[in-house]
Amino acid sequence: MSILSSNIKFLRKKLGFTQEQFAEQIGIKRSLVGAYEEGRADPRLNNLQNMANLFGFSVDVLLAKDFSILPEDTWHKDEPAKDQKSVKILSITVDKQNRENIELVPQKAAAGYLNGFADPEYLEDLPKFQIPTLNGNGTYRAFEISGDSMLPLQSGTIVVGKYVERWQDVKSAKTYVLITKDEGVVYKRVFNYGEENSKFFLVSDNQSYTPYDVKLEDIMEIWEAKVFISSSFPEPESEKEISLEKLTGIVLSLQQDVIKLKDKKE
Repeated sequence: MSILSSNIKFLRKKLGFTQEQFAEQIGIKRSLVGAYEEGRADPRLNNLQNMANLFGFSVDVLLAKDFSILPEDTWHKDEPAKDQKSVKILSITVDKQNRENIELVPQKAAAGYLNGFADPEYLEDLPKFQIPTLNGNGTYRAFEISGDSMLPLQSGTIVVGKYVERWQDVKSAKTYVLITKDEGVVYKRVFNYGEENSKFFLVSDNQSYTPYDVKLEDIMEIWEAKVFISSSFPEPESEKEISLEKLTGIVLSLQQDVIKLKDKKE
């Protein structure tokens, strides 16, 4: 049993709740409380936060301290400030050889991903596959993109991203899949202005789409694009040359957008 499982069971009993009563407080099924306490499932992020609030502790402390063996007068010692961000929980699935799967989030499941990305039960229902060259080198997830904002990648292309734990590691001008509070799953070229104004500037490779920014606090997950899978084959060489000309124009336009953005800040 993990520290988290032990703490949920111990603190629930400390509050005098049955599993049924506790489930009503959190807004989940009683069977899910049992799964949490037995270590058969990990709480999704919002459920974990609700439990921490009910117990009166931060998520960080709930994950780190074993309350069943600590004197009660030490429970709040060294607890982080209330405005400190909680630990990010990334749920994964593994195959029979204990290798991490690459879960595929198809377009039809993208809307539900925002609520289910930290829920093992949600991930279990997603299609899974392996790419041998990526195994053992980080955590990967695949997203089916929609629309034509990132041409030449067509709608329906699958982008495989590597999980980025810290926004500080995002490199400007590279493409990422972002999970955002307002838009859900988006695939864009990102410019990192986190240090300057706590925002990312998101740009589509298709110039018909207007660039926009998103606050760091509204970003739930970051996945660096590493591989794409598409049923559209490369264009003939003559069409490639046209594409390169267009790409040069896009780069120049991006540079102008960045200059304008910096001028606004100044």
